[in-house]
Amino acid sequence: MSEPVRISAPLTDEIVGKLRAGDKVLISGVLYTARDAAHKRLIELLDAGKELPFDIKGQIIYYVGPTPERPGQVIGSAGPTTSGRMDAYTPRLIELGLKGMVGKGARSKEVLDSIRKHKAVYMAAVGGAAALIRRSIKKAEIVAYEDLGPEAIRRLEVVDFPAIVVNDAEGGDLFMQGVQKYRRVS
Repeated sequence: MSEPVRISAPLTDEIVGKLRAGDKVLISGVLYTARDAAHKRLIELLDAGKELPFDIKGQIIYYVGPTPERPGQVIGSAGPTTSGRMDAYTPRLIELGLKGMVGKGARSKEVLDSIRKHKAVYMAAVGGAAALIRRSIKKAEIVAYEDLGPEAIRRLEVVDFPAIVVNDAEGGDLFMQGVQKYRRVS
């Protein structure tokens, strides 16, 4: 079993270029949260010729709608949501410089093509480990769309946020590798 790769966020092309499907990573730095309602608003801003509420270049978006924090905590449970909900919006954000995404589940062909074309990376967080993931989040602040409640865009400062690379910039796909590894020849 290999040791996790420690990476810092925002991501650079050099960091993304070193990651391969199947790598376990520990992310430290800044992540932004956004789910489908926030993604829809981001695309509406772009369609209207306006700027996004944060500089997306090099950033990682974590697909999460955290629960309210308890006293003394910076955030509640923060497990990943299904990434496919964002597939319609993601290629445009990658084209503008988004370098990483964290969620759960497979991505569409359009997203995978965009990841390869623009040298980005998709990572999965473990569903059901929301309380554990919360421990890696040291600071959380809302930066846009507070009216969306848990789906507001938040800026998270994280230390050793655990994830697994699913789709790398070279076309590596952990889900396909798993199918091939365990396929039985009959």
